[in-house]
Amino acid sequence: MERLQERLTPLLKEWIEKGPPGCACTVIRNGEVVYQESFGYADVELKKKIEPDTIFRIYSMTKVITCVAALKLYEKGLFLLNDPLEDYLPEFKNSMVHQHNEFGVRSVSPATSPILIKDLFTMTSGLTYGGDGLETERLTAKEMGNAAETMNMRTLSKALAEIPLAFDPGTHWKYGYSHDVLAALIEVISGETLGEFLKKEIFDPLGMTDTSFRITEEKRDRLCKMYNRADDGALTLNITADVPYQPGCKYESGGGGLLSTIGDYSRFTQALARGGELDGVRILSRKTVQLMATNHLGPQQLQDYNWPQQKGYGYGLGVRVLIDPAAGGCNGSVGEFGWAGLAGSWVMIDPQEQLTVVYMQQMLPSLEPYIHPRLRSVIYGAL
Repeated sequence: MERLQERLTPLLKEWIEKGPPGCACTVIRNGEVVYQESFGYADVELKKKIEPDTIFRIYSMTKVITCVAALKLYEKGLFLLNDPLEDYLPEFKNSMVHQHNEFGVRSVSPATSPILIKDLFTMTSGLTYGGDGLETERLTAKEMGNAAETMNMRTLSKALAEIPLAFDPGTHWKYGYSHDVLAALIEVISGETLGEFLKKEIFDPLGMTDTSFRITEEKRDRLCKMYNRADDGALTLNITADVPYQPGCKYESGGGGLLSTIGDYSRFTQALARGGELDGVRILSRKTVQLMATNHLGPQQLQDYNWPQQKGYGYGLGVRVLIDPAAGGCNGSVGEFGWAGLAGSWVMIDPQEQLTVVYMQQMLPSLEPYIHPRLRSVIYGAL
């Protein structure tokens, strides 16, 4: 894969000149590492380079792990995707929905159907993140303001259940706290905290020794610093991002709370690329991985799922799925799947080519729409 080295290295070096202060990328094909490089700094002030064991905040790449964990319970027959969520989390009985008429006047009325468990996986539940576009977002922002300091996944689920949904479940797609509620479901069904369940069922079996919700004292110096980027490219250290990672915090966000290394996450992606198994350890069946990496959105939901970097993609059980390479201008395979994290981390899994890519950086805003599609086109262009 000399071509990969020739093309990817200059690209990554160019990005750290005007983007993140450091980045790392690992590409594995047919079980063999074909590219593994890191550039720039984990700590600009101390001139500390990114190393293979540097720990990153992976934010929404946590979602893929949470969905795999929930699917392990599905494989045991402990729930079905079409089950009403209220059968397991009774706080979601009698959900209410914000309605708007053609004059923009708001009212609240009962949901026409219950949230199904699959609506959590597919972000079609009507739950949102905090924001100021919709009434549900405004109420969510208010409720979740200091969630990391005060909540665990059960209290989070109960708090969110009090807020009227943005739409009737199953009718639209909207990114939000669905996978955090999925974490609460995992906890109720398994009788363990999300962190305990992930460690026992995924991290320990796969040898992911540096993936967790907390940073321990002995690993603290390996945690990459987070930077805010101004419009002119100037970087400043972000010191507000790390409350949830401190020992004693009970908040284990299934939607965005994990820390990991590029090596650990690459082991997880390898298992999925190989149909759920790595080094004799099976975390999911091949058929369940296929179901996960199938588009589950209908026409209206696909219209809602309109981020520029996801053109040509549908959405499966917690992952983007390439369904139309021509629409996306993608040179990848139909069925390629993965997700990204708030600070710019990105994962791509292609079972057809037996190809996985994990990219890590720590910068806000992440420049995701610029960086991730270019990574993809360069990597596929080198095959």
